[in-house]
Amino acid sequence: MNGKYVCILYANGMDAREMRLSIPHPGHFEALKEIVAVKESEGLSEVKEVFMGGSPDIMGSGRGVFHAPLISEIKEQTEFAHEHGLKMNIVMNSTCLSGNHLTHEGFKMFEWYFKQLNDAGVDAVTVAEPYLVELLRDFPMEVVVSCLAYVDSPHRAKFYEELGADVITADTNINKNFDLLRGIVEAVDCKVRVIVNEACLFKCPFRYAHYNVASHFSSLNKPKGTPIALDFYFDKCISFRLRDPSQLIKSAWIRPEDIRHYEEIGIHEFKLSGRTKTVAWILKCMRAYAKRSFKGNLLDILDCPQMLRYVFHIENEKLEGCIEQWKRCKKICDECGYCNKIAENIIIRKY
Repeated sequence: MNGKYVCILYANGMDAREMRLSIPHPGHFEALKEIVAVKESEGLSEVKEVFMGGSPDIMGSGRGVFHAPLISEIKEQTEFAHEHGLKMNIVMNSTCLSGNHLTHEGFKMFEWYFKQLNDAGVDAVTVAEPYLVELLRDFPMEVVVSCLAYVDSPHRAKFYEELGADVITADTNINKNFDLLRGIVEAVDCKVRVIVNEACLFKCPFRYAHYNVASHFSSLNKPKGTPIALDFYFDKCISFRLRDPSQLIKSAWIRPEDIRHYEEIGIHEFKLSGRTKTVAWILKCMRAYAKRSFKGNLLDILDCPQMLRYVFHIENEKLEGCIEQWKRCKKICDECGYCNKIAENIIIRKY
């Protein structure tokens, strides 16, 4: 087993099988203070980490950055997080760097920025680019592979572990494929993480192109010219689900109540999506997953796209037991039809 992994896992006497939640952080200090206040006042010991975006001067990321903290702010917030038992993770998961990282200037820039993050006390850095995974091996920070590296098999997971990964976030498309998830857990010594509340289309045809666009437009070096269809992919994504609500059921989300099924196959790292959302919404999701319970419209705690909660209602409690079907499902939807039946029975269209 990776020595660095053992050190991180047991340094503070942490139970290797304890549920660990990673919480989205918009980036400004007040948001972090609110997250900490709720964690402590409500005894949410499962909350172990917060993550926020890095500097768009260096690179873009898979999401927009509404507040880009300077290194001095990152240092201040990291110290505050540590005082309250939280790790700090900086997300730099652009899926396209235009090849800049492979130039001498690019290499020196990333090496400099990673050193700045390390000196600021940052615990982990999340990246999607394999070159950066390997570059981060030279730093003591935890190397987290983003879901945007699309790790969807044991074979691919082993490649990333060999590059230097300490944590691998599985491709969300396999969130309900337990055979593949179990295979990844058994194939690697590093930790395996899943995102619990992402509601993107299952096997979305736009996913790769959409994240490439987001990576460029979240950088300060944006493409030139006026976009004629800046969110073409998002609009198409919404239209698919408006026409076919069963796509909402087929998405990769994991109910708070179903966390235990993932723990049973050796997954104890869970990440909430939504660092561009309001703090109030983030706290609502944090409570639901930390307490493993939620009553109401499941869409209220799902990221991407939130606005569908105004159109559809999916009573979370009525999904109890569905995971048993998904655990053995072959994911050949035309032959199965299970999600279509669930959608017909429990999704309520509000208008």
